[in-house]
Amino acid sequence: MPFVELFVPKGSLDQESREAIGGRLVSEVMLAEGAPDTEAARSISWLVVNEIDAWFVGGRRLPAGEKPKYVVRVGVPAGSMNDDKRADIVRRVTKVLADADDDPARFTQAATAWVHINEVPEGNWGARGEIVRIEDIMAVVAGGRA
Repeated sequence: MPFVELFVPKGSLDQESREAIGGRLVSEVMLAEGAPDTEAARSISWLVVNEIDAWFVGGRRLPAGEKPKYVVRVGVPAGSMNDDKRADIVRRVTKVLADADDDPARFTQAATAWVHINEVPEGNWGARGEIVRIEDIMAVVAGGRA
């Protein structure tokens, strides 16, 4: 299940935009992964928003009031992705961001939003003080045990 990190310049998202993005981002990534939309799957699908105090592009600080840049990191278990799923995640994440923005057309520009998909190698994901493997995740999703 995904762990999604959204990075934005501090103060660039109003509460309405934050809620619009937060309410959809993980769901869209889950759909692209092929995960079921169940309470068990949602319980292990997280999103955190990181507001960055200083954002630099090309060595220059982003001016105050400039339209925000975005970086979205999506952590998923290795082996759960293929090229089609990766492309779907990038499309869906970009659409969620564009839908919450007052200038959605700018998301066709490479300098607006980056999506990084990090596939966490088997044995490198942990919870409950122990290693969690892909079969453990699948058991939670299928059986509903957390």
